[in-house]
Amino acid sequence: MKASKQHAKHADIHELCGDCGRSTPHDVSVTILTESSKQENAQFSREPYRVSVCQICGSETSLRMNNA
Repeated sequence: MKASKQHAKHADIHELCGDCGRSTPHDVSVTILTESSKQENAQFSREPYRVSVCQICGSETSLRMNNA
């Protein structure tokens, strides 16, 4: 997957980190990712993802926001 643009970023969000095993501060953003590896279909395969990065250990999780 290829990230194209970061739309929003929020501060002071605490979430459960799977690696740390506790609630830690996270950087959370919404990113548009291209899901197709084929160049001719790339323009039709962009989807929004919620990306969360733990500020303690750096663990990153992403969740597709549109599961249509």
